[in-house]
Amino acid sequence: MPRRDWKTLEALQESPKGKLRYDTEWSLDEEELLERSMASCMLSPHSAWVLDNMVSPVQRHTSNTNSLSTQETRGSYSVKAVSPDFETDFSDFVIKKTPESHQDSMKAETSPKLLSEISAEVEGSIYLYREAERIKMQNKIQKRLEMFVQYEKNFADQATEQLKRFEEMMELKQRQERDRLQEQLEEGSKEALGQQEKLKEEHRTRAKLLNRKLREAEQQRHLEQERIRQEEGRDRERRLCFLQQEVLQLVQQIEVDYKHQETLRMDLSAYSQRGNQICGILSSVVRSSESGFPTQEDVNVGERSLQEMQALVSSMQKEVSAAEERRKAEEVAERVKQKELEKQQTKAQAPAPAQTHQKSQKEGLQEKASPCIMKSYQQLQNMCEQSLNDFAPLQDARDPKVKAIRGDLQKAIYIPVSQISSKAGSNLKEIFEKLNNLLLGKRVSSFGSSMISVSQHPQALDFVYYKLAEKLVKQGEEEIASHHEAAFPIAAVASGIWEHHPKVGELFLAHLYKKCPYALPFYPAFKEGTSIEEYQRILGYKVEDSQVEQQDNFLKRMSGMIRLYAAVMQIRWYYSNKQESHPHGLNYAWQWLGQLLNMEPVADITSTLLYDFLEVCGNALMQTYHFQFWKLLLLIKNEYLPRIEIISTSAQMGSVTRLRLFLENSIKKNEIPLPKGYLSQSFWRS
Repeated sequence: MPRRDWKTLEALQESPKGKLRYDTEWSLDEEELLERSMASCMLSPHSAWVLDNMVSPVQRHTSNTNSLSTQETRGSYSVKAVSPDFETDFSDFVIKKTPESHQDSMKAETSPKLLSEISAEVEGSIYLYREAERIKMQNKIQKRLEMFVQYEKNFADQATEQLKRFEEMMELKQRQERDRLQEQLEEGSKEALGQQEKLKEEHRTRAKLLNRKLREAEQQRHLEQERIRQEEGRDRERRLCFLQQEVLQLVQQIEVDYKHQETLRMDLSAYSQRGNQICGILSSVVRSSESGFPTQEDVNVGERSLQEMQALVSSMQKEVSAAEERRKAEEVAERVKQKELEKQQTKAQAPAPAQTHQKSQKEGLQEKASPCIMKSYQQLQNMCEQSLNDFAPLQDARDPKVKAIRGDLQKAIYIPVSQISSKAGSNLKEIFEKLNNLLLGKRVSSFGSSMISVSQHPQALDFVYYKLAEKLVKQGEEEIASHHEAAFPIAAVASGIWEHHPKVGELFLAHLYKKCPYALPFYPAFKEGTSIEEYQRILGYKVEDSQVEQQDNFLKRMSGMIRLYAAVMQIRWYYSNKQESHPHGLNYAWQWLGQLLNMEPVADITSTLLYDFLEVCGNALMQTYHFQFWKLLLLIKNEYLPRIEIISTSAQMGSVTRLRLFLENSIKKNEIPLPKGYLSQSFWRS
C-alpha cells in the first residue's frame, strides 16, 4: 500500500479548496469514490516528457518544494465535487477553471519552474480517474439510452396495443350500433306489421259491425213496418170494437125503451128489429176479422152501422120523448086532480101529525133499506153503544190522574191523525207506526214531555179504539170535504189499522153509518113521535139552536165521508201482508152500488154521492168487474139517471149534470181515470 504524503495533504488542506465545507454524511457511492481517489497513482502519459524536460529543474528547486506544492495546489485547474453520489452522470463533476488573471500571475510566478514528480503523479491519477469516470459514464449513458430505447419500444408496443384495443372497441361499438339499428329496424318493421294487422282487424271488425248494423237496420225497418201495420190493425180493431160497443149500447138503449113501450103506449118493435139486424151485421164483420186484423173496409162498415144506429136511436128517442111528454102531461093532470081531492079531505078532517110525516117523506128519503142492511146497521150501532159504555168510567172520571191519562191518550190519537197527508210515504208510515204501537200497548209519546200507554188504565184500549175510529171519520167529514185528494192517505192508514185491529174497523163503520147513513146505503124513515130536528140529525144534518145547516155544507160533508169510504174499500196498507184479503174490499163497493140502484133516488143527495163514489172507486171497479161494471154504468145512465132528473128541481140539476157528463165521458172513452190523490208506488218510496 503506497505511503501517504502528509505534506501534500496538509498543503491541500491549506488550499482554498481544502477549506471548503463538505457534507459529513457520505453515501455509499461517495465512499467508494473516496477509496478510488486514495488508491495508488498511475503514471501520466506525459510522464516521459515531464521527466525529460523538468527533472533537473525540479531537483534544483527541491528546496522550494513546499512552496511549489502550495502553488501547485493553486494551479490553473481545481476539482469541485458537485455531488457525492458516485452513480450520477459525468456532468456532476465540474472542472472549474481558475480565473485568467490568477493564471497569468501563476504563469508569471511558475514559468521558470517545473512540476514535481508528485504533481505529475497527481495529474496522471486525476487524468486516469477522469478517463475511468468518462468510460463509466459512457457505459451508464449507453445503458440509459438502451433503457430509453427499451422504454420507447415498450411505450410504442403499449400504444400499438392500446390503439388495437381502441380500434377493436370502436369496431365493437360500431357493430353494436349496427345491431341496435338493425333491431330497431326489425322492431319498427314488426310494429308496422302489427299496426297493419291491427288496422286490418279493425277494418274487418268495422265491416262486420257495419254489416250487422245494416242487417239490424233492415230488420228494424221490417219490424217497424210490421209494428206500424199491427198498430194500424190494432187501431182498426179497437175502432171496430168501439163501434161495436157503441152499437151494442144503442141496442141496449133501444131495448130499455122497448121495455117501457107499454107504459108509453106506443109500438117500438120495428126499431128493436132493425137495431138487432145492424148489430148482427157488425158482429159478423168482427167475427170475420178474428183471424187477423180488420181492414179499413170493415171499419167503414162499422162506422156506417153506427151512423145508421144513431139515426135509428135518434128517431126512436124523438118518438119516446113525445110519448113521455104526453105521459107527463097526463100525470100532471092526474096529480092536480089528486091534490084537489086531498085538499077536500083535509078540510073535512082535523089536522094530524101524519101531514108533517108525509111532507118530510116527500122532501127526504122515500124508501126503506132492505132488512139485512138494517140488521147490520143496528148491530154496528149496538156495538158502538156497548163500547161507549165499556170505557164510561174513564170518560166520566174526575180524578186528575185519570183525566191526565185520558187527555194524553186523546193527544196520542188526534195529533197523528191530524198530521196525515200525501206529503211523503215515510211520514205516513211513521204516523201509522205510532198509532199501531199505541194499540199494541207500547209506550208512545203524547207529543209532550210524558209517555203514554193503554196499559195505564183498564178501559184505555176500548177508549183508544172508539176515539181513533171517531177521529178517522171526522177527518173524512172535515178534511176530505175540503180537499178531495186527502181521501187516500187517510184511507191507507184506516185500512192498515183495520187489518191489524178489526174492532177499529167495525167502530169506523158504526161512526160512518151514524154520521152518513147513505154509506149503507140507508135512507132513514120518519117515525111517529120523532121531532123534525131529531129527524134531520138522523138524516145527517147538523142542527144547532134549532138551525139546520145549509144544504151545500151538508152535501160537502156527506161527499167527504163517501169519498173516504170508497177509498178505504179499494186501498190497502202498502206494508201489509198481501196474501190476506182486504177486511172491507171492493165486493162491498159493488154491493153498495147494487143496493143504491135498487132504491128510489133522492133529489140532490143520490146524484151527488153517486158521482163522488164513482169518481173515487170507479177505476178500481172497472179493473175488477170489467164488462159487468160497464153494464152497470149503462144502467145508471139510461135508467137510473132519468129517474133522478124527474125528481130534481132546476136548483138541484148541477149534481145531475155533473153525474151525466161523468157517465158519458167514461162510456165514450171506455175508461175511468185514476182518482185525484191516488197513492202510486213512487209515493211509498218517498
